[in-house]
Amino acid sequence: MLSSAAILVIGFFLGMRHATDPDHVIAITTIVSKQRSVATAGFIGALWGLGHTLTIFVIGVAMIVFKVVIPPRLGLSMEFAVGLMLILLGVLNLTGLLSWLQRKFTPGHDSSQWTNADGENVRTRGQDSDDAAHNRTASATPQVWLHQTFRGLGVYNILRPLVIGIVHGLAGSAAIALLVMTAIGNTRWAVAYLLLFGLGTIAGMMLITAAIAIPLEFSPQRFSKLNLQMAAASGLVSMGFGLFLSYRIGFVQGLFTSHLHWIPG
Repeated sequence: MLSSAAILVIGFFLGMRHATDPDHVIAITTIVSKQRSVATAGFIGALWGLGHTLTIFVIGVAMIVFKVVIPPRLGLSMEFAVGLMLILLGVLNLTGLLSWLQRKFTPGHDSSQWTNADGENVRTRGQDSDDAAHNRTASATPQVWLHQTFRGLGVYNILRPLVIGIVHGLAGSAAIALLVMTAIGNTRWAVAYLLLFGLGTIAGMMLITAAIAIPLEFSPQRFSKLNLQMAAASGLVSMGFGLFLSYRIGFVQGLFTSHLHWIPG
């Protein structure tokens, strides 16, 4: 029989695997598909994981410690919210509103950069080489590198993945809590499991978002067209998957009917 410590370790790696769930990857791809920095993309992934962990921890503790029972209709409504969010992300991405919001609320946006008809960023001649020289100088110290990397995030780019992660935590949080209660009888160990599961989710999402941004960081010119195509594809997939989830939860599982069929997870 596995010891409690072994279960905690397994919880961390299960959290990393949980980050790779299709709805998670689809949602985060719509956010980081236009990021050109591995560090910034990884930070956005960490924020998503933090929001996701917050929801799972709050709901999980309520179920484990206070024995709160989630009614089936409420559970389905929580999962339905994820479907709606995926549809919204897809529409915003396809219409360009996500890019507009990012430019609108990102501090220090470069006014010499504009978007052409194909959605590409266009810069004045000679600026790329000047920026490259400046970046080499700016990266001389870790403090300056951190400032250069994260100064342009802004409140919008910080709150967006955090809120999306919180909403995503609504779907599946009850299943995770039920699994913990079944496997671990001790309340303290069960809460510790939730925390390590959350840390694993944060780590897994950081790896995923960093991997998405790697091609653009090291070969921006070569992968610029691919980046535009990936952004459009992620919007279509997000909207399609969101519609599929909404239909399944609303009608197959019975949220909008009198015959509820909800199995947490």
